[in-house]
Amino acid sequence: MGLEELRNALQRTSVVELTVTGRRSGRESTRPVWFVEESEKLFLLPVGGSDSNWYKNLVKTPAIGLAADAAEFRTDAKPIEDAAAVDGVVERFRARYGADQVKAYYPKLDAAVEVPLTRARPA
Repeated sequence: MGLEELRNALQRTSVVELTVTGRRSGRESTRPVWFVEESEKLFLLPVGGSDSNWYKNLVKTPAIGLAADAAEFRTDAKPIEDAAAVDGVVERFRARYGADQVKAYYPKLDAAVEVPLTRARPA
């Protein structure tokens, strides 16, 4: 399954499974994360900001996997640390999940991730 199946699956869920490669171990690990989809991009917000392990792993190795329902997709992600760009992602999360939820679950808001939903990573 590929990009089109993932896009369809994203319409039915508020959580995507994110797979990153460990910066020290080299092993893949997967976790559920909230997301916002907009203009052929997916935006992710690490709960611990730039201190989140999965974010640190993604900075070192931007190749990631995404899964929702039975759809899977591999691509490269782009870390975002520019304050204005991160604020834009935070506002999108507030609009989707509620300001109270973002405040409760995201204590550090200094990093975000942009995932293009236009091209798969070569196998």
